[in-house]
Amino acid sequence: MLGVTASVKSEKLAKSVTSPKKFIVGKGILANISDYISPLGDSAYFVCDEFIVDRATEEAGASFKASGKKAAFEKFNYECSQTEIDRNRKLAREAGANVIVGIGGGKTLDTAKSVAYYEKLPVVIYPTIASTDAPCTSIAVIYTDEGQFDHYLYLPGNPDMVIADTDILAAAPTRFFAAGIGDGLTTYFEARACYRSNGINLANLKPSLVGVGLAKLCYDTIRRNAIPALRAVERKLSTPAVEATIEATIYLSGVGAESGGLAAAHAIHNGMTAVPSLHRVQHGEKVTFALLVQLVLENAPQDEMEEVIKIIKAVGLPLTLKDLGLKEFKEDEWRKVAELSCAKNDTMGNMPFEVTPDDVFNAIVTADAIAESYHD
Repeated sequence: MLGVTASVKSEKLAKSVTSPKKFIVGKGILANISDYISPLGDSAYFVCDEFIVDRATEEAGASFKASGKKAAFEKFNYECSQTEIDRNRKLAREAGANVIVGIGGGKTLDTAKSVAYYEKLPVVIYPTIASTDAPCTSIAVIYTDEGQFDHYLYLPGNPDMVIADTDILAAAPTRFFAAGIGDGLTTYFEARACYRSNGINLANLKPSLVGVGLAKLCYDTIRRNAIPALRAVERKLSTPAVEATIEATIYLSGVGAESGGLAAAHAIHNGMTAVPSLHRVQHGEKVTFALLVQLVLENAPQDEMEEVIKIIKAVGLPLTLKDLGLKEFKEDEWRKVAELSCAKNDTMGNMPFEVTPDDVFNAIVTADAIAESYHD
């Protein structure tokens, strides 16, 4: 998950719990999607990824037609930019839409969130990959037309509905599913740290017991279900373990992180984006290694570290920097990562003790050495 918290802590801030109004998880929902969306509006505008637009037009379109309601479908043009947002706003108005639906990956979903925000309409989010917990959050990441990061759009509320169709999510490439497990693995440890420090969550308020509790439930659910779920997804199958893992990695992780807060792992992940050789690595893969670094910073018990490493290995996530694709460890490069991870406006300040760039660099090297010792 991506996000930035306030760097200044205030005892006057209230605690918060923020979440989508509805979270739906089940199989074969696309063909009956009108039943779920109808309470929000009778004229839906769908922003769809290229690979799903034809199927959505056929299945979801038939569902709306059968219920006597309207639906319009548009292919997402690859970048969540202001240009693309404005293009879809115009088309949604022309279609007479009163509810916006996003079907696809993160940039498609963020475009749908943004269109709904500017048009003051409800939004339904329908992820096609379970690689992060972003579908449930009240943040959209906006890029330039050329694909460079531009800004975060902080929304006044979370999506009105998030639909997790396990048939579609289980059919996505296994790497995405594993990356979602990695992102979800960090949620409890970061929320725990943020709560201990009385830090600032992603709503710029104080972490709540509910947020930390959901984060803990996320971790417990992953521990019980992630390995059998991954084995099923490798065969494009949806099982109860798959459904439980999806609920953990999309909903429990999203709400747990937003309400509980982020800490070292995501700050270190953000620093790692400065390493050119890691640019093609999934968010969930990078933040998994960053979690090991956080555990080193905390001097976590060995059994806690070993349990996390066991899950990482079992679901096929990269364990070491070499596994992530790093061909050469350059000290200057990784000292820069450490410096960036301690930036004033990032989430390292939510750790319950002071962390310096030297601390982070030493923990990175140590975490990599520990991970290497568990390598097959």
